[in-house]
Amino acid sequence: MKLIQKSHALIRAELESAPALKRFGTGWISGVLGLSLGLGALGLVLALRFPGIFSAAELTPMQGKSWFRMILMGLLLIAFLSSLLSLILRESKTLGTTGLIITLLASALGGCLATPVIGDYTPLYLGLDFFVLNVLFTGLLFIPLETIFPKHAKQALFRAEWREDIFYYLISSMLVQVITWLSFGPARTLFAMTNWGHFRDWVASLPLIIQVIAIMFLTDLVQYWVHRAFHRVPMLWRFHAVHHSAQSMDWMAGARMHFLEILALRGTTVFPMMLLGFHQTAVGIYIFLVYLWSTFIHANIGWRLKWMEKVLVTPRFHHWHHGIEKEAIDVNFSIHFPLIDRLFGTHHMPEERWPEGYGIGGHPVPQGYLQQLLHPFLRK
Repeated sequence: MKLIQKSHALIRAELESAPALKRFGTGWISGVLGLSLGLGALGLVLALRFPGIFSAAELTPMQGKSWFRMILMGLLLIAFLSSLLSLILRESKTLGTTGLIITLLASALGGCLATPVIGDYTPLYLGLDFFVLNVLFTGLLFIPLETIFPKHAKQALFRAEWREDIFYYLISSMLVQVITWLSFGPARTLFAMTNWGHFRDWVASLPLIIQVIAIMFLTDLVQYWVHRAFHRVPMLWRFHAVHHSAQSMDWMAGARMHFLEILALRGTTVFPMMLLGFHQTAVGIYIFLVYLWSTFIHANIGWRLKWMEKVLVTPRFHHWHHGIEKEAIDVNFSIHFPLIDRLFGTHHMPEERWPEGYGIGGHPVPQGYLQQLLHPFLRK
């Protein structure tokens, strides 16, 4: 146990190194890449070995595809070479050694040729592969953007509380089956009670682009009022305060949400999609878009998007929602269209300005996932 704790401390110290120790050519970038991709590859190999336990039902069919195996082989190769490069370049061998060990372990378990070792005896699963693909996709997409176009240039990749936010990613991904089932429950019940067959057929026959825009607007309208209630009702605010406790904004910050708030938001915003009969393709496109957009608007990207700010929610718009200043309290509730905030008097976009900081005045929410999970239920 002491050895594990010591190793964890060494890895964390390396990841959170001073800027001078993270410059190009020091082996830090290759070490982080090797460690991250090695962990990702190990997670995918475990999903291949134990699909009934660690693979999301929607992702399991991909495991037999040749392109999936090629991607996994690529992850293993890049992780191995990056870890080796870090060992050569970096004085501290922690990142390179750890990445190399994890990559070799993934290869020893079968690598890209791994096959299941036990059958699928239950419909229940933990979405480990969903977590890996989720983090790899968003990380590889947004980390370069935040590095090249940062709003806060001095903000480190492994900034304060990064471990908590990655853990939020892990929990929401591993429990994706439970969250989806609970979220869709109320909408399924209402769907079964309604008899709108002809209307739903008409909606599903509309052009795909019209359906996607309609879903975006209707879900944003529902989400606006649910979101606003989480700010205005004290009992609900204690749950939503967990999300607002993030004192840094980047691609990881959006994942910080209390489990019960996730159920409330998803369980209500799904109503328009299910009850009105939108085509499954349109629903799938919207889910992918909102997944990307929610990450984008939290990201540490300082783009000036004047033409877009009037039509769509941008990072600057949503950063003001998270601002710590008094003027940022209870504003900018929309996720897609600022027009909704304009209609209901909560729009706030000072010309050319960004918030000076993020979080909640006094920072009353404790650090740590378990402490934040229990926070809404504890007395002040």
